[in-house]
Amino acid sequence: MTVATKPDRFGRELRRWRTRRRFSQLDLAIRADTTQRHLSFLEQGRSRPGRAMVVRLAESLGLSLRERNALLLAAGFAPVYAESSLDAPELSPVREALERVLDGHLPYPAVVVRPYGELVAANAAFGVLCEGVAPALLKPPINVLRLALHPDGMARRVQNLAEWGRHITGSLREQASRSPDPDLDGFVAELDGYLPDLDPPAEHLGFAVPLRLRVPEGELRLTTTLTSFATAVDVTLSELRLEAFLPADEASAEILRRRA
Repeated sequence: MTVATKPDRFGRELRRWRTRRRFSQLDLAIRADTTQRHLSFLEQGRSRPGRAMVVRLAESLGLSLRERNALLLAAGFAPVYAESSLDAPELSPVREALERVLDGHLPYPAVVVRPYGELVAANAAFGVLCEGVAPALLKPPINVLRLALHPDGMARRVQNLAEWGRHITGSLREQASRSPDPDLDGFVAELDGYLPDLDPPAEHLGFAVPLRLRVPEGELRLTTTLTSFATAVDVTLSELRLEAFLPADEASAEILRRRA
């Protein structure tokens, strides 16, 4: 199936993505198993690609499934990758698997989020992160990144907010550099506005910068891991991320075990 499109739209998009990835025409041609001459003709609109070539170029550029669909549309083809609703019957095994993972991570907090931090699911230990948070920040759809850095959210209890918060915004900036999005730029600017000035950071002797969170029992020191569906061929599934918090020391682990 094909759709009508402007003849030079695909060429502009292809050149934009190639420039964004800092590939020369030769670099991309080698990655996509084609010739530099053919790639040049595609960017100039002198040649039209087949659907397989568009998919191959998108893969070589490291585009997300959503971005690959957009490139196919620019070339006049219908999207290849489905975008299912998370509550669709075909994603039932995924929902069940995520629930098992979330429950299996107890007594430590874990969440599943969509792009830019929209909360999809969380386990019972997520409550330790929400204590004292303004009710407005807990109204659906909850954004866990805003929840973490907003002055009325977790921020008031984060001991190392300036440093830890900049790891969050730095990761978002890296994402924006790979996949430009004005909405993401605005969100990063909002989060930056919540962060205090960063003094020269002390050297870290551990393996990561932990979240240092005040709780009635003392201080929790938590590190995070991110998990994604690496082989997903559904847009919705490919964009889900599971963020699991792990205790960075035995004292933090004991606090969470006792709470459970």
